[in-house]
Order: sequence, then C-alpha cells, then structure tokens
Amino acid sequence: MRYLFVLLFFISSFIYSQDINNKSVKTSFKVSGVCEMCKLRIEKGAIKIKGVKYASWDVNSNKLSIIYNSNKINIDNIHKNIAKFGHDTDKYKATDEVYQSLPECCYYKTLSIH
Repeated sequence: MRYLFVLLFFISSFIYSQDINNKSVKTSFKVSGVCEMCKLRIEKGAIKIKGVKYASWDVNSNKLSIIYNSNKINIDNIHKNIAKFGHDTDKYKATDEVYQSLPECCYYKTLSIH
C-alpha cells in the first residue's frame, strides 16, 4: 500500500509539473476559404502543426479559433504553415502554385477576366 501511495504521488507530481510548463494560448484570426472542403483542410492542417491543440474554422466569418502551446510554436509560424496549404491569413498569403492546386470549389480569390 505504501508503494502505491508513493507511485501515485510521483505520477501526480509529474502531471502537475507538465501543466505548469504548458503555456496554452487561445486566439483567433482570419483564414480565407469558402466551403466545407476548406473547413476540413484548414482544421486538419492546423491540428497537424506541432503545438496546436485545437482548431475550429467558421465558414461564414472565416475566423480560425485555435489553442496552441506557446512553448512549442509561435503565432507567426502558425500563419506561415496555414498559408503553405493554400489559405491566406492576415499575415501570410498562399503561393499561387499551392492556391491553384486547391479544388475549384475552394477558390476564394476573385478571378479577374481580361
């Protein structure tokens, strides 16, 4: 019984120390997109970014709400990574090559005809 108590003490101490060092930050910002396919790509892509714990994108407002660990990644790098999979943010634009590789229903930029 004594060993069980000691073991539980060490496990709880370890878990508590992990929570203290975990700097979770909640924020939201604009990410361009137009449809449910965009929503799926943006949310899945954001979650795959190391340090991002939660991501939810709203189709109507184009706002991405995220929770991330500021010890593992900064907000600037999150913006850069999202632009890499084809969606503009407030800070970074997707390259034309990546944007053009999106399905046509996901084109959010205004196409001008000359």
